[in-house]
Amino acid sequence: MEPDRRLGNTNIQVHSIGLGAMPLSIGGRPEEEQASAVIESFINAGGNFIDTANVYCLDSSDIGHNERIIEKTLSKLDQKKNITVATKGGIKRDGDNWIANGKPDFLRQSCEDSLTALKTDSIFLYQLHSPDPEIPLTDSISELLKLKDEGKIQHIGLSNVTVEQIQLALSITEIMSVQNRFNLFDQRSMTNGVIDLCGDNNITFIAHSPVGGHFQHKHLSENGLLKKLAKKYQASPYQIMLAWLLHKKPFILPIPGASKTSSIENSMKAVDVKLNKADMNDLNQF
Repeated sequence: MEPDRRLGNTNIQVHSIGLGAMPLSIGGRPEEEQASAVIESFINAGGNFIDTANVYCLDSSDIGHNERIIEKTLSKLDQKKNITVATKGGIKRDGDNWIANGKPDFLRQSCEDSLTALKTDSIFLYQLHSPDPEIPLTDSISELLKLKDEGKIQHIGLSNVTVEQIQLALSITEIMSVQNRFNLFDQRSMTNGVIDLCGDNNITFIAHSPVGGHFQHKHLSENGLLKKLAKKYQASPYQIMLAWLLHKKPFILPIPGASKTSSIENSMKAVDVKLNKADMNDLNQF
């Protein structure tokens, strides 16, 4: 298992576990002081890759909330130069609804807003949050390429995409990352060929919901195999799930979410869990 993850075709290495910052800004979110403490704990544990999005917020009046908390915390800690921040655009909020909007002008405005929220002139990794079925993907990608040519973003990523959509994007420009859901309970990104395609094209696969997301917590505590391995390796079920991801492929970057410092501190210790081949095989058959 590689101790770090290389981002795309670059020479940039990041810690093998990133932070999915969404829980810090959506419904049930912690107070800002606690949210900032989660980010600080992540950095203190060695973390240096944070994933966010302009729509990680409560509603349309709250756009950019997550990005602003990240910027404020990194500035306070004087860590903006040391932490890689990836954000996303291409979804609009309508109350509680999340609606794909891949129109070029909407993507451009979203990017401009994220530049303002993050207080930067250039976003390291800007990801299309989700393809818009009403807009040709080529139109959305072409606009991101224009933003890259203008220096407003440095690298382009995709999220919630299929093999065909990745291939289409690659016909237009280089793609640094693909962010899809992937965990023991949901291995579709492996079975549908997305992860293999990423490996073949030096694309970092960012695994969101790496421990199953909010609704899988109950399964974690009840699953016999996870309980057995947690006891064997003196680890938590979360750490076993994250360690499985880290052992799968050297280009998979899991981004567990957290709204408490104890949660992210627990997740970061997954790098110390060295699963043997037999246990990996058992987990692969999950």
